[in-house]
Amino acid sequence: MAATGPIDTSPVRGGTAATIGVEEEFVLVDPRTGDPILRSLDVVEAGRALGIELEVELSPCQVETATAVCTHPQDLREQLRRSRATAVEAAARAGCRLVAVGTPIFEPPSGAVTGTPRYQRMAQHYRGVADGVICGCHVHIGVDDRDRAARIINYLRPWLPTLLALTANSPIADGRDTGHASWRYLRWGRWPSAGVPPQCASAADYDAAVESLLTTGTILDPRMIYWDVRISAHHPTLEIRIADVPATVEETVTLATLVYALVADATASIERGEAAPSVDQELLRAACWRAARDGLAGHGVDLGSAQLVPAVDLIRRLLVQVRPVLEELDAYRPVHDSLSVTLDRGNGAISQRRIIESGGSFTDVVTDAARRTVEGCGPDLRPS
Repeated sequence: MAATGPIDTSPVRGGTAATIGVEEEFVLVDPRTGDPILRSLDVVEAGRALGIELEVELSPCQVETATAVCTHPQDLREQLRRSRATAVEAAARAGCRLVAVGTPIFEPPSGAVTGTPRYQRMAQHYRGVADGVICGCHVHIGVDDRDRAARIINYLRPWLPTLLALTANSPIADGRDTGHASWRYLRWGRWPSAGVPPQCASAADYDAAVESLLTTGTILDPRMIYWDVRISAHHPTLEIRIADVPATVEETVTLATLVYALVADATASIERGEAAPSVDQELLRAACWRAARDGLAGHGVDLGSAQLVPAVDLIRRLLVQVRPVLEELDAYRPVHDSLSVTLDRGNGAISQRRIIESGGSFTDVVTDAARRTVEGCGPDLRPS
């Protein structure tokens, strides 16, 4: 059922500007059966012919899109529409359907790994950990000072469970309801470097934590830091990785705008000399698990009281926190309205379960997810 209720906010604090970009991961499925299909290289080639550079992932039933670098979060909307629409067309040319779900509805072929040397090495080193397909959404915010980036992470940590609950889009995996709104997050947690990032006072602290994982062989390279927020190894950005790939373009735009505002809010707090909230690591891990279990339809953890509260209350608190930044960006009303729609009709996890609860099949879930993938991408666009 949908999580309903009005959103009531009041001003708190302002922020600053930065660049923003988004990466989205998708599952490729058979248009008839909905089963994952191992054609990522064909889709990448078709995408290149259409003028889009798609990336392969660990599983050959996945592809990833990336927007250009934007200077305002609302600039992302057209970028995301275009990238999803073109990726859908590339998939169709390769005989596939593109679907925005955090985990495939049906089980993919076992042991299939993309043939790049890095992915092959990872599969050999981690074996069963590398099984299972997961699709996330990664929001990059430009932060060119690594010390500041490390400190910003501390301000973002308390909001990670709320962002996860908002975007949960993977309750069904391997042809069953997993009991979790974001099964992707639980599956992702099998990797030894995944999960809540440590609290670091500086870039030196952050780098020391990364180096310890490299020295012990826990990770094979710095790109395998899979924390829910990380400092990019290749770009001057902070990368927020907590979210399932959202079901629709509008939900992705809203997620990215909220992340942008949180980073701006954190930057302003640092400039004012305000300390980041101190949050116990294990309580935060518990809150992320609860967000993965309940999503928007149940409860989340109030990190101040360590008590359960309705998940929608945490969404409202997040909007209160970043409202001044959103107003400076002239983005408050679009975010408010988008969140209201999501809370009214439900996010991806709620929509998937609603189909099953109303007597639909898992194949119907795939079909609906494919429809939502292109929702808002163009009046004539339909999933193939």
